[in-house]
This record gives sequence, C-alpha cells and structure tokens, in this order.
Amino acid sequence: MTAGVRLIIMGRQGAGKGTQCQRISRHYVVPHISTGDILRAAVREGTELGKMAGQVIKAGRLVGDDIMIEIIRERLEQDDARTRGYILDGFPRTVAQAIALDAIAAERPIHVVLDLDVPRELVIQRISARRVCRDCGTNYVATTQKRDPWICDSCGGDVIHRNDDTPESISQRLDLYESQTSPLLDFYGRDGRLVEIDGSVSPNEVFGTLTAAIDHARKNG
Repeated sequence: MTAGVRLIIMGRQGAGKGTQCQRISRHYVVPHISTGDILRAAVREGTELGKMAGQVIKAGRLVGDDIMIEIIRERLEQDDARTRGYILDGFPRTVAQAIALDAIAAERPIHVVLDLDVPRELVIQRISARRVCRDCGTNYVATTQKRDPWICDSCGGDVIHRNDDTPESISQRLDLYESQTSPLLDFYGRDGRLVEIDGSVSPNEVFGTLTAAIDHARKNG
C-alpha cells in the first residue's frame, strides 16, 4: 500500500476498535497511536510533558486538553507519522482538541474520521462477557463453559472479570462517552469527514467496510 493514511477512529468501548486498529495498522503499514499508550510512554520516559501529565494522574485528575494536545503534537512530528501517516485512537476527545488537531495537521490533513457504531445493548453484552489477564491485559470472552482457574495463554497470568465490567458500570461509562462524543460527531459531520461504520457485523465485514471508506477518502482527499 502507498503511504499517507491519516485517520481518526472513534467508537464506544466494546465496539471492537482495538482489533480493527491493529488490522488497519498492518494493512496500511502506519502506526496505531493510542492516547493511553503514548500518555503512559511519556510518563515512563520522564519527558517534560510526561512529568506534567504524571502529576495530574497522580492527583487523580484527568489530563487536560493543553497537555494532551502537546503530547499528540510531539508524536505526530516523529518520522513514522510524518512519512507514513497514522491512526489516532482516543484523540481528540473534545472539540477543542479537534480544532487543535486540525491546526497541527494543516500541512498533512486528516483523510477521514471513522465512527465504529455498535448498538448500546450489544456493547454491554460484549463487555459484560469480557475477561482480562491481570498481568498482560490480554482480552478473552467468557462462554457457558466455566474455566477455573482461567490461565492466560500469552503469559500464564490469572484471567479475571474486572470489577468495573458490570452492566451498571459499563452503562455509566457509555453515558460519559456519548456526552463527550456527540459534539465531536457533529464537528466532523458538518464538513463531510465523518463516516459511520456498522460495527455489529463480523470483524471481517467491518474491516472490509473500513478499508473501503479509507481508500475512498484517500482517493478523493
């Protein structure tokens, strides 16, 4: 594939973003830039911005727009993102961040914003059935066959049901996501950059629809 795929992927928790981001990253040979990953990396590496973010996180607060925008700016200036493009996952989260991103990407604009849409009820079912390795974070799906103990195939750690993966907790997180995301969908929808993707079908069908939307945007961008 040729270089230059620059996109944002959005979607509720449990919509399958992680799986599709990995596939898109391999298909177009572009970095998958997850906000959580680069934030943790900045804190771990002790960069100036990382130290600031670390203090905010330690105090139990959300990292503000100003810090997140600068962390993203630094990441998008790295060679791989400049030459090949990127998939942004988890940024922007606010309209202020979206406006700042447009300024950062002015010379190499975002091709398309993809919203992976999965009905709320299906998302709650998926996350309620999710199990996760306590040590490496690998996700699993619970079935009617109970495994006790459940050992991770990747690292041998314990596979557990997270305390915050109850229907009530999931519903609260979805409410927060939707209140934050609705203005962003309007922002990107107004100028035709937003493409809604049905995420309730099979992963292969979702991937096919995603790549078709990306290729169309690149061709016409």
